Amino acid sequence: MKKNLLKTIAGFLIISALTSCAFHTGVMNNSVQLNQNNFKYVRNATGVAKTTKIIGIGGNEKQALVAEAKKDLLDNYPLKDGQALANIVVDFKTSIFLFLTETKVTVTADIVEFK
Repeated sequence: MKKNLLKTIAGFLIISALTSCAFHTGVMNNSVQLNQNNFKYVRNATGVAKTTKIIGIGGNEKQALVAEAKKDLLDNYPLKDGQALANIVVDFKTSIFLFLTETKVTVTADIVEFK
């Protein structure tokens, strides 16, 4: 009886250790005011940055990841004269697997052009 209980507990601990968890949060920010009809919508743009830490060591802090994701967005979708980012959303997703923690930051924004 004791052996079965120990096997069950050991099996539960092994399964628990091999599963992963994910946490997701987001923040919305605005860089321009769109309260007049003096702009046109151009497109939606996205930038991504991620880091992996082993036992909490390595990788960038969240502020640096946000800056990298915004740089990725602007590298992929450079703004032209008269254009601006609007409705900026910053999403954080943290996945944990055993001793590894991966944090992924996605910055999404609408590109608008003022007339």
